Amino acid sequence: MNDVHFNSTVHRDDMLIYQAGIQSTELCSKVKTISFQTPTVSASLKKLATFLEIDPKRQTWDIWFHPGISGIEAEQLLIERGFDGSFLVRPSRSTHGDFTLSVRRGNKVTHIKIQNTGEYYALYGGEKFASLSELVQFYMENKEQLREKNGDMIILKYPLNAVDPTAERWFHGYISGREAEQILMEQGRNGSFLVRESQSTPGDYALSVRQDNQVTHVMIRCKDNRYDVGGGDEFSSLKDLVEHYRRSPMVETSGSVVHLKHPLNTTKINPTSIDGRVKKLQEGKDQTSGFWEEFEQLQQQECTHMFSRNEGQRPENRMKNRYKNILPFDHTRIILRGGDPSKIGSDYINANLIEVLPEFEIFDGITRKYISTQGCLNNTIDDFWQMVWQEHSRIIVMTTKEIERGKIQTKCVRYWPEEGQSWNTGFNKEICLSLLIERMTPDFAIRTLRLQKIVNDEAESRLVYHYQFLAWPDHGVPPNPGTVVNFLEEINQLESGMTDKRPLIVHCSAGIGRTGTFIAIDLILCNENLRHYHPMGKRFLTTS
Repeated sequence: MNDVHFNSTVHRDDMLIYQAGIQSTELCSKVKTISFQTPTVSASLKKLATFLEIDPKRQTWDIWFHPGISGIEAEQLLIERGFDGSFLVRPSRSTHGDFTLSVRRGNKVTHIKIQNTGEYYALYGGEKFASLSELVQFYMENKEQLREKNGDMIILKYPLNAVDPTAERWFHGYISGREAEQILMEQGRNGSFLVRESQSTPGDYALSVRQDNQVTHVMIRCKDNRYDVGGGDEFSSLKDLVEHYRRSPMVETSGSVVHLKHPLNTTKINPTSIDGRVKKLQEGKDQTSGFWEEFEQLQQQECTHMFSRNEGQRPENRMKNRYKNILPFDHTRIILRGGDPSKIGSDYINANLIEVLPEFEIFDGITRKYISTQGCLNNTIDDFWQMVWQEHSRIIVMTTKEIERGKIQTKCVRYWPEEGQSWNTGFNKEICLSLLIERMTPDFAIRTLRLQKIVNDEAESRLVYHYQFLAWPDHGVPPNPGTVVNFLEEINQLESGMTDKRPLIVHCSAGIGRTGTFIAIDLILCNENLRHYHPMGKRFLTTS
């Protein structure tokens, strides 16, 4: 060990996208470090973001605490799954009650002892903290405080996600006792229960049960990968423990019987536990369980918005929205310029600018921006091309067919001319739009369009490239994720040769489900760290 000293509207298609989003999260589990200030992650993807507990300011040990692993296993995890700056915390094998901070630095791993006195946590000789979480947060935020004896800094950048101890839906991860009580009182009934991680003792768990309109908390100890409630039988898994006490209720010292009748399920899980949760959800046999059950629960939740959407709700703009409840946020919407200032709503289009926020260091250097928008309506085609010209966008990504499900659903009206033809569009029809070339592949179409406009008495001409993904089936999701990756790789190859990088315009029908999915995957493809870090990278992200 290195020596260290010291100086954080419901549609079936929506449900399928929700299910696909969960199932494809293995491909983009690191998307939890992205923040989209746009409704693109409302509806289907916003529900998925909520499901993944996206919160850039919260660093908790349900993310980086790995119970029951050795130093050798920690090194293997960090080398195989991590990269420079990745870290985890684990119980100390040499001193019971203490912990070890393991940090990857290049191709080596440094192990640092964390002292637990019962009153505070500290790196030997360092600051004292009331909780393990506070200690880790401090050294993440104060990068110069953790050094080796030779003065080299040890930087904590990326928490290495731990796998949940169970895929059971009654496991709520890292929530406090007070949060558990609130959930059980608001959503449960007498006999409802959940299991959570202990905040007072890292590595242990707590069983919270509602009975007689109050909540009882029972500590579950975990030692040597065996679980018990402080005496009596030991179990090899949390599931076995819970199932035992569902059959044979435990009795409190007061004589009260604790009945575990109704599991209170959660839709929030650690992204590294996706596989187990998907298997559990797929056990649902009908539309009252599994994926359908979770999706319906989300639809019934009260819709709240952190940001205003007033412009989209104006009477003058309602006919420009494909869906009345899918609207752009006021502070990130694309504002059209050049319209009639006396006409209310002339600056409106249902579109938002998306960019990675600067606090996410893992995406340092990525300057790509996106515009997420809905599929064109007959009355928004001119506004769409006005936006393309105004924002100098050179690439349009269309992730849907114009009509799907046998002409039952119109996803987007055709907003480009036939090959060799042209028409006028934009405000006052000042833009001449021509389709020069159309190339078809089995999975997507590529169109080269020319936009011309008179600017300052001179004709200005631009080429715009239109990529349409055709391999998304009417029901379900693409059977081969490689088709999506190859599609985005071709777009990225074209964009890499452009000197003037402008926002990529991405749309499906509503501008939320497939649009958000494509943007999330594209951000991973743009990030070399994530391409080589994630296990899926070995399978799909090395096609270039």
